[in-house]
Amino acid sequence: MRAKILIVEDEKNLGDTLKEYLSSIGYDCHKACDCKSAKLIFKELVPTIVIMDIGLPDGSGLDLAKEFRKIRKDFVLLFLSAQNDPEIRLEGLEIGAEDYITKPFALKELTLRLERILKSQSKINSLPEEINFGNLKIWFKRYEVLDGKGNIVGLSRKECEILELLYRNKNEAVERSTILDNVWGEEVFPSNRTVDNYIVALRKWCETDPQGHIQIQSIRGVGYKLTVN
Repeated sequence: MRAKILIVEDEKNLGDTLKEYLSSIGYDCHKACDCKSAKLIFKELVPTIVIMDIGLPDGSGLDLAKEFRKIRKDFVLLFLSAQNDPEIRLEGLEIGAEDYITKPFALKELTLRLERILKSQSKINSLPEEINFGNLKIWFKRYEVLDGKGNIVGLSRKECEILELLYRNKNEAVERSTILDNVWGEEVFPSNRTVDNYIVALRKWCETDPQGHIQIQSIRGVGYKLTVN
């Protein structure tokens, strides 16, 4: 099945070029030029990937992405923007974007980033439907976990990918550079604050289990380790 892409871009030439190019290499592409039409297509299409411009004629792509994330956690989000402001870039990544690409960019670069992201998604899909650690449960394909109090908690794609990487290497230290390369890619390093925020959120989930079946430990100068007791 072809991955479905929603392109939200108000520059007609760029939007048409992206749709034509990505369609030619096998993606099922749909285009919206504003927030209103994007909301309708998002609901009907249920896209695998959303490529989002930040500056839209009837609103902010950042705000629209937040709305989409409230509806679904399991789609890939990439931002395209002429703005290279570090604060805006950081906000985009904290929403859960897989990437933030500054215009102008090469179409081949976009293709490579999409391929990396879909490869990561394929790894998640290869895991068991449900993984149990005492009172805790993980449903990677659903982007959800069950905490020690019986609450189902949604994961962002980045949280899910980090947890997947730590799970596959449980009881072994995973270098920070390995997390960056696998989750964000070599080209798009987030700030230390961004990475730490994701780890903090995952730790809070682990700590809801009173028996402490799993813990995420910091390994000074190296990275992190998922310890299974």
